[in-house]
Amino acid sequence: MTLRSVIHGVGSALPAQRLDNAELAERVDTTDEWIVERTGIRMRYVAGEGETTATLAADAARKALAQAGMDASEIGLIVLATATPDQTFPSSATKVQALLGIQDCIAFDVHAVCTGFLYALSVADAMLRGGNAKSAIVIGSETFSRILDWEDRTTCVLFGDGAGAMVLRAEEGERGILATRLHADGRHGDMLYVDGGPSTTGTVGKLRMKGREVFRHAVVNLADVLGEVLTAADLTPDDVDWVVPHQANARIIDATAKKLGLSPERVVVTVDRHANTSAASVPLALDVAVQDGRIKRGDTVVLEAMGGGFTWGAAVLRF
Repeated sequence: MTLRSVIHGVGSALPAQRLDNAELAERVDTTDEWIVERTGIRMRYVAGEGETTATLAADAARKALAQAGMDASEIGLIVLATATPDQTFPSSATKVQALLGIQDCIAFDVHAVCTGFLYALSVADAMLRGGNAKSAIVIGSETFSRILDWEDRTTCVLFGDGAGAMVLRAEEGERGILATRLHADGRHGDMLYVDGGPSTTGTVGKLRMKGREVFRHAVVNLADVLGEVLTAADLTPDDVDWVVPHQANARIIDATAKKLGLSPERVVVTVDRHANTSAASVPLALDVAVQDGRIKRGDTVVLEAMGGGFTWGAAVLRF
């Protein structure tokens, strides 16, 4: 039998404050119609006082542990994907470790922006199969509202805050992560970035994006990596029960599905209710589809994402 990283639980968390398009239109020069037509987004959640990347991550992790029927003390590895950590250091993963009451485990952050969860999942999978730990929590958590320019309507309408988590355990069998594929191309770093940082400006900075260029690269790269990861798992699109894509933009999701010949009915879409939550996007959407009964035990599921860098990646798992 093959040793795999088997999914035992998923969970998610959202801030208390919901901000719909009509409310946003009172703050910036935009309309609900303009946002929906271009992105499919109708609302997003925004972190308030006392809500941080680490607190949202810990809430999502607790729910994933509860679904798995496991105690936090059983976790030997925490990998947290985020581009908006609570502090420059220590890592937000160690803050989550403390919030969960775990005294000793491996804990670190992974930074690949919107592809972060796929990177974190791949790293955790390799570490579990390599014997570094027996069980892990992989988390994507973001508070992008704190790096947005709220006067730039081309970017501030696109993003939201939230967290999603997955509990994995190394076990022999047919279920679990079947294949992952990751990529990066740093030549395009100026298309989606934050104009600040500790080593450059000494400030946090704000998000900047060249939307049309990002869209063009996203459709091509996502379709390519989906085909690549399916080949690695010896599967075809017909074998896939569900695709859980990065929830950046409804048009990107539609275009990628069409390019691969995937039926829209097999694609999980939550961008309308969460907007783009960066590294939290994929696990948050996955949890929604598990909780509402669409994704069931034994289903073949493909996860995919693309983010700043550029980075992009995909994973195939048997849920």
